[in-house]
Amino acid sequence: MRPLRGAATVVALALVLLLPASAALAHEERPVKLPDGTGSVPVHRTGEPDLLVCKSDRADFERRIADFPADLRRRNLELFDRCQKQGYRHLQEAVDKVDRPGTDIAILPGVYLEEPSLPEPTGACARLPARWSAWGYQILSYEQQRQCPHNQNLVAILGIKDLQIEGTGAKPTDVIIDAQYRKLNAIRADTANGIYFRNFTAQRTTFNSIYILAADGFVIDTMLTRWNDEYGFLTFASDHGLYTDCESHGNGDSGLYPGSASDINDGRGHDVPRHSIEIRRCRSHDNMVGYSGTAGDSVYVHDNEFYDNMGGASMDSAFAGHPGLPQNHARFERNRIHDNNRDYYRYVADGTCARPAAERGYERGVVCPQIGMPRGTGIITAGGNWNVFRDNWIWGHESAAFDLLAVPAFIRGEGALGKQFDTSHHNLYEDNHLGVTPEGASRPNGAGVSWDGQGTGNCWQDDAGPSTPWALPACGSAGPSRILGEPVKVAKSYLCNDYSIRERRLPAGCEWYGAAGPARVEVQLALAGSLALGLVAVLLRRRALRSRAGLAVTVIGIAGLTLDVLGAAYGYTLLPAAALALMGAWWTGAGLLWTGSRGFGRFTVVLGVLALADAFDKAVVMIPLLPVGPGWIRGLLCGVWILWAVVLLARRPGRTAIPAGEAPA
Repeated sequence: MRPLRGAATVVALALVLLLPASAALAHEERPVKLPDGTGSVPVHRTGEPDLLVCKSDRADFERRIADFPADLRRRNLELFDRCQKQGYRHLQEAVDKVDRPGTDIAILPGVYLEEPSLPEPTGACARLPARWSAWGYQILSYEQQRQCPHNQNLVAILGIKDLQIEGTGAKPTDVIIDAQYRKLNAIRADTANGIYFRNFTAQRTTFNSIYILAADGFVIDTMLTRWNDEYGFLTFASDHGLYTDCESHGNGDSGLYPGSASDINDGRGHDVPRHSIEIRRCRSHDNMVGYSGTAGDSVYVHDNEFYDNMGGASMDSAFAGHPGLPQNHARFERNRIHDNNRDYYRYVADGTCARPAAERGYERGVVCPQIGMPRGTGIITAGGNWNVFRDNWIWGHESAAFDLLAVPAFIRGEGALGKQFDTSHHNLYEDNHLGVTPEGASRPNGAGVSWDGQGTGNCWQDDAGPSTPWALPACGSAGPSRILGEPVKVAKSYLCNDYSIRERRLPAGCEWYGAAGPARVEVQLALAGSLALGLVAVLLRRRALRSRAGLAVTVIGIAGLTLDVLGAAYGYTLLPAAALALMGAWWTGAGLLWTGSRGFGRFTVVLGVLALADAFDKAVVMIPLLPVGPGWIRGLLCGVWILWAVVLLARRPGRTAIPAGEAPA
């Protein structure tokens, strides 16, 4: 066992040479520590506001509130009159006047462009000594953010405690903070414990609408974010957080991103005392992905709706620089995740996403996906542990309801051998409603589960439906413990991640970007392998297996190789296992009939047994105790077998014999 694990470690580390440069890119931030957890989730305050923000055009204001309910309209008129005398015209002006914790700011209906924050930096702010990220912005320290708050932020809330900012309209779109694609963030709340945002819209940035960083206590309540290069709501390195009744759409990454949520449950099992962030009753749609979180640890996601994105939700351990890796302990319950099949990569291919952000057409439905990801999938876990997915409604996906794949630690910048296989383990999928709506309508997913096979303790409900592998570990069973995923799936992951929006590079052969049929990499690999093996099979038949039995096993082998190509094209079926069973019968039969080199015959039988074991592993039950799947061993030995066969076939005819008692066919 140990030699196999050591060899697998070498293989995994060697794969770093294949890792596309684009996979190292993600949201980059200054080094930041997770909160100490002594905070709490702030509570909404309903008293009179301390500070007011409004515009001065009364006629415009009255038009905006004309359809409000009478009491709300009267209240806004009173606040407007008061604001004209003692209020502010820009949100940043009011934030700058906060002089104590527990301040409430009310923003009256209108569009706030924050004109004083817009000018390009000058003087020392134009020459800050800070590293530039791969995404084209400087990674500023907290002190630099305080020194130059509007280099990147339309509104900067820095170090203010227990601040509440609330729109006074009837709905979030009555109050709009609009960055006009001229700032990285519309609102940045940095080290602002207890921040509470309620009932307004933030939009049109070159990164995030609402960015909350290093907060122990925050609430996003009845908020809307839209039309951003990256994220709608981004919370990072924070604890005691709540997203509630929010909405986000039109974002190049995700609508909701609780990245590096406080890692409070590391080392625990599935039962935990609390979660660091709760997300409830939110809607996220028409984004690259509805929800995502690198190191999205201990996040409780329930009663939300993620729909009409490229992917429904994802969590990962794939990017360096995020505290709390590897990702662990997310809990998804009672969410509606459906119809996440959008193809936004076409806007990269046709050059739309190469234009300046203001000219791309985000407001008309354009989304520019920032990273590569599988389209048409409900929930993707790219390297995560101890996650629970229970009682969710997942329907209408072209690919699969669930996708689980491991991510070696070197991808996030950790080279220690002992960490390379620390994902994906103990992920629990049970009692989910797949392929049906809550109203009972049948809306099948393309498949139930796509899993690369790596990890320990992962388990699925028994009605997951067509999946790859077909045989999924049931909850309550011992299950397999694999340190490497299936070889073709690993190769596909590496190929598909070679995506770059800046270079307009969409990897050929990957179905994520539109490849179909014979153009898909898994079909091409199967076709190339089958052609090579088929040629050897025909030559062996002509030179050494000329009996009727030899003809029979050759026909079985050719049938298996043909079926292998079809199995690659239709992976969520029993075809791959059937192909392996036929190929196993071919190799076993050919090895037993072989009368030349005894070593080659025995080796051929071993290869046949491995193929049969691989078929059993994929279709019946995953074989326990194997650190790698039979496919890895079979694949490596198959190359040796082809070379050996070529050497034997290169000898002069007549060196092999027909089995005794057999007549030529």
